[in-house]
Amino acid sequence: MPADSNKALIVQSDRTLLLDVHCETAQSAQKAIMPFAELEKSPEHIHTYRITPLSLWNAASAGLTPQDVVKTLREHSRYDIPSGITEGFSLLMSRYGKIVMTEDKNSPNMLALLINDEAIRMEIGRIKALEKYLVKKDGGFSLELVHRGSVKRVLIRAGWPVQDDAPLSKGEDLQITLRDRCLSGRPFAPRDYQLSAARSVAGSGGPGSGYGVVVLPCGSGKTIVGMLIMSMLKTNTLILTTNVAAVHQWIEELLDKTELTQEQIAEYTGDCKAIAPVTVATYQIISWRPEKGADFPHFKLFRERQWGLVIYDEVHLLPAPVFRVTAELQALRRLGLTATLIREDGEEDAVFSLVGPKRYDVPWKDLEDKGWIAEAFCTEIRLDMPEHLKIPYASASPKEKYRLAAENPLKQNIVLQLVENHPEDHIMVIGQYLTQLNALAKLLNAPIITGKTPNAERDRIYSAFKKGELRLIVVSKVANFAIDLPDASMAIQVSGSFGSRQEEAQRLGRILRPKERNAWFFSLVSGYTVEEEFAANRQKFLTEQGYKYSIQKWEAA
Repeated sequence: MPADSNKALIVQSDRTLLLDVHCETAQSAQKAIMPFAELEKSPEHIHTYRITPLSLWNAASAGLTPQDVVKTLREHSRYDIPSGITEGFSLLMSRYGKIVMTEDKNSPNMLALLINDEAIRMEIGRIKALEKYLVKKDGGFSLELVHRGSVKRVLIRAGWPVQDDAPLSKGEDLQITLRDRCLSGRPFAPRDYQLSAARSVAGSGGPGSGYGVVVLPCGSGKTIVGMLIMSMLKTNTLILTTNVAAVHQWIEELLDKTELTQEQIAEYTGDCKAIAPVTVATYQIISWRPEKGADFPHFKLFRERQWGLVIYDEVHLLPAPVFRVTAELQALRRLGLTATLIREDGEEDAVFSLVGPKRYDVPWKDLEDKGWIAEAFCTEIRLDMPEHLKIPYASASPKEKYRLAAENPLKQNIVLQLVENHPEDHIMVIGQYLTQLNALAKLLNAPIITGKTPNAERDRIYSAFKKGELRLIVVSKVANFAIDLPDASMAIQVSGSFGSRQEEAQRLGRILRPKERNAWFFSLVSGYTVEEEFAANRQKFLTEQGYKYSIQKWEAA
């Protein structure tokens, strides 16, 4: 058929979908493909989606058929769909539902894995990793309740997604009501996308609902999505997050925006180990053990109450040891919250099988265009290495090269100038190396937060920054995650973790809370060094997310 310029979608033979965002039908096309395609890039003009096995299985679990997928593509495609790829959709989607996990009514502590196809039963029976979990029975296999997550993870890696219809535990009831007006006095009403995200996970309450991952940009209110789901399910809730400061912020938000009392919420960290109907803990305390090979003593927290919901904040940081206990918690409703599903260890499939599939996603730029997050300008400033470091750099090992470039002393002058040039902004100077950060804190006469800063001191500095009593702070990578500093409008990144895309998303997110002014994100990079190579990876990520990224050469005065 001839090209139809009124249609926004271009379907390619490698299963990527290109969405022309300037086409008048782009919004309807985007909404139509979101259930079965993963957003990969969202720059200004063309957004890229990819159809993957995981995305198709997620669509199948939501009730879509291969015919629905093909019909949607044909309705929105500007050109003919490449031949052959639709058959692949049918083959992949048909795998979902061939293996059904349900309760074993004859054995109360067992589950049944039902497989009607004899050939599939034989294939599953030959998977060595499943031998310790499965027992053959008529029509499939049986397994213990505790192995529910482990079996699902092995099977999805083998290309067989499980239709999990086994019941979920209701947990102990807890009345959780959202306020119309915050305790702080401000009116409170969840945004439309927050409600949609919460409903996508809560579902109907029937089989296949009550678990999943929500992907939203930093600053868009993922905590509110968590509280919405809590108010829908009304059950004892365990919340796991990244650090003590994030624990305290969750507790503050719960008290501010729900009618829960102080007695109903507890902190479980290295500082305080209390348990209440709503308990907020750190990944660090959960994954702590006295020595390698020993048991994890704080795993007992998962069994201390009849939890009905577990919330994994910043789920992309879920530590590998917690995968084990998460695999045992498949009878609980589960919510993962994150700004990016990128895991530097490549364990995205573990999040999918143990926490749940992605239920909701929205491009960063969409929320920016609607005013829900601040407009951001990203600038990389390149500077030379000083003469006295050029020979030491040339003869250094790769690891030493990165540190020498990252700690380039000329960066101090640039930081000073940027701070002076932005007198109205609330600024965070972020870096990797403590020697560099301590020197900058002294130079700027600014407080510093590192991993060694006592929690009480961290809370004091963060509070002063939020109240406007401080406009400049220096922070290490401890501030990458789950820190809510709504008035931060500028970040100066002096060093980072080898071009980590995950870190870049989080650091940019620190300044994206909606505000009247634009947000500025500066990265200082030593030119003609390995730091420049790693910066290219970060630049690629930001441009893929739709942010204008400029490079400026710094000329010394």
